[in-house]
Order: sequence, then structure tokens, then C-alpha cells
Amino acid sequence: MDELIRQMTEGPLLDGGFGVWETLAALTLSFSLNLLLAYFYRQSHRGLSYSVSFVHAMVLMGMTISIIMLIIGSNIARAFTLVGALSIIRFRNAVKDSRDVAFIFVAMAIGMAVGTGFYQTAVIFTLFACAAIYVLSRFEVGAIVTREVLLKVHLPAAKDYHSVFEELFFRYLRDASLLSVETVQDGTVHELVYSIEFKDAHEESEFLEAMRILTENRKVALLVGQENINV
Repeated sequence: MDELIRQMTEGPLLDGGFGVWETLAALTLSFSLNLLLAYFYRQSHRGLSYSVSFVHAMVLMGMTISIIMLIIGSNIARAFTLVGALSIIRFRNAVKDSRDVAFIFVAMAIGMAVGTGFYQTAVIFTLFACAAIYVLSRFEVGAIVTREVLLKVHLPAAKDYHSVFEELFFRYLRDASLLSVETVQDGTVHELVYSIEFKDAHEESEFLEAMRILTENRKVALLVGQENINV
């Protein structure tokens, strides 16, 4: 496959000594492979942190790496020059998900393979990486199922929050941990945040009704994420 692509890339040379068709072939292949990677990223993504900008940046970065490797070639002087030029760039956006970092490195590896002429290696690696992403996502490898949710309660400051919920928690919950206490509404109300786990999920409505009575019809909220699986 590498030889076939090399034969197709023969043509007019650019200033760097590589052909026009070689440049177009590298860009097209890098774009296609990173687009495939982006598709599997979208399909396997979970949670609320999905960003279209990140997907676009991942594809563009793979293409850019390909061109950088094509420009450098075997010229050490160019390599040091580009490293110096790129070192002045500062990225302020923090990557929230460590999984996104892995995708960035995969895109970079694809771009490097294409830019250095290892076309077949780039294709094989992309297909293998996408298959690995599917398996990890489909079979939830390393996942831990949990039923913990957050409970946010507003309680009159006159009531003792240390003991007022003891009987109710014992009846409905397997575990309850107080995470934070904050005074609101000019100190007349305590805002309590608990991490709780129900004995039976079907009793949530009964639990909330009992909490509403104890809090004298003040705010009671269960904060449940999009999913109850931590990867």
C-alpha cells in the first residue's frame, strides 16, 4: 500500500523537495483517519463535557502534525527550529477528561505516521485504536456500578441537622455522608449536602416526601448525573 501511494504522489516538487500530490495525499489520508477517530470519540463519549470544538481541534491537529513531519523530514535544523517556534504557544484550556488526552495523543500519532510516510502503519493503527475504543466503551471495561447520589436539603437553622434525619436515613438509606454545611437566607436556613445510597431505588418518592415534612416544605433535591457508572 505504501508503494502504491508513493507512485501516486509523484509529480511537481515543492520548495521542500516533496511533491504536490504527496502533500495532498498526506493531508487527505490524515484528515480521513482522524475523522474516523473523531466519529468513534463521539459515539463512545459519556457525560456532559462533550465539545464539538475539541473534535474539530483533534482532526485539525492530526493534519497539522502530518504537515510538520513532512516539512521536517530528516532535517535536524528544521526540527529544532520548529520546536523553538512552537514552544512560544501557550494553551490555557484545561482538559477535564483524561480520556480526551488519550485521544489527542492518538491523533498526534496518526499525524506523525502519515507525515513520515508510514501510510499503512497509520491505517492499521487507526483501525486498531477505533476497535479498542469500541470494545472499552461497549463492554464498559473497568467500570464500577454505583447508586450514590447527592442530596441537597434546606433545613431551618433552629433544628439540629446532626440528629433530625437519623431515623429517616436509617429507614431508607444504606449509607449517608454529610459533605457540606452552609448557611443561607441571612443565616435562617442551613443548606446541607449529603452523599447517599438508597436501600431500594423505588422508595425515592417516599423518602423525598418524608424529607419535605421534616424540612417544613423547604428545598429538597436529589442531584443525579447523566449516568450512574464511573469509568
